[in-house]
Amino acid sequence: MTRPAEIEVLRAGALTTVQDLGRPGWAHLGVPRSGALDPAALRLANRLVGNPEEAAGLEITLTGCVLRLTRATTVAVTGAEAPIRAGDRPGDTGRPLTVPAGTVLRIGPARRGVRSWLAVAGGIDVPAVLGSRATDTLSGLGPSPLRDGDRLPLGEPVGEPAPVDLTVGPAPLPELHLALHRGPRDDWFTPTAFDRLLGTAYTVSPVSNRVGARLAGAPLPRAVAGELPSEGIVLGAVQVPADGQPLIFLADHPTTGGYPVIGVVPDVTPLAQARPGTTVRFHGPQR
Repeated sequence: MTRPAEIEVLRAGALTTVQDLGRPGWAHLGVPRSGALDPAALRLANRLVGNPEEAAGLEITLTGCVLRLTRATTVAVTGAEAPIRAGDRPGDTGRPLTVPAGTVLRIGPARRGVRSWLAVAGGIDVPAVLGSRATDTLSGLGPSPLRDGDRLPLGEPVGEPAPVDLTVGPAPLPELHLALHRGPRDDWFTPTAFDRLLGTAYTVSPVSNRVGARLAGAPLPRAVAGELPSEGIVLGAVQVPADGQPLIFLADHPTTGGYPVIGVVPDVTPLAQARPGTTVRFHGPQR
């Protein structure tokens, strides 16, 4: 019997997960969204290898990973700038690469940025859960984060690799400027708190992950003491815990939370490549 085509995980790295475009259609039922932190980067990787844009790939965090491909195929890596080797051949971020069966693919530590996305022709064919193959690191939905020795099935290719030599993605920025809408609980803060949020430079904390980007900077003073009953949380919600330091919820955010939400960031994509220490500044939506 012929063995199915697979990816063998030789070294999983710090955090490598299966991601597609997530579960946004289930939000009304309280199901986490999940999905690639930079959907555009995953879409590009899929187009480069001839996949539908929604096909599942791998999201690789900071330290890289080492994989073996058991069939001849085409791969593409987008996102963070990282060294890539397919066997003895070097590869490039943003370029489709045809590899023979048995190739060991090495994606090295990110030189700039934080996360890379790997697409393989045919996509990662793990079972879908609630319409998505995405790993949700908070709820546990979808496949577990990869471990050394795991095997992932590959689907059958449905299209031809893109006829391009190289695509160039945006470089990570040393300072992010994020639009901010007022949140549902801005009245739980003093009149100066929202202006402080708009007028202060914050930095990304090392205690950040796919659930949320924690920021460090001027604390936001509360006008209302006590606890807030749990209520719904959306992607990009800026929640303020008891220490006054804002937290921006990302793709694996919880469905409810008990701290007040002072604002909402409509586009959290730039945070996908924000390393600890990156400066974050907020501005009003009218800018």
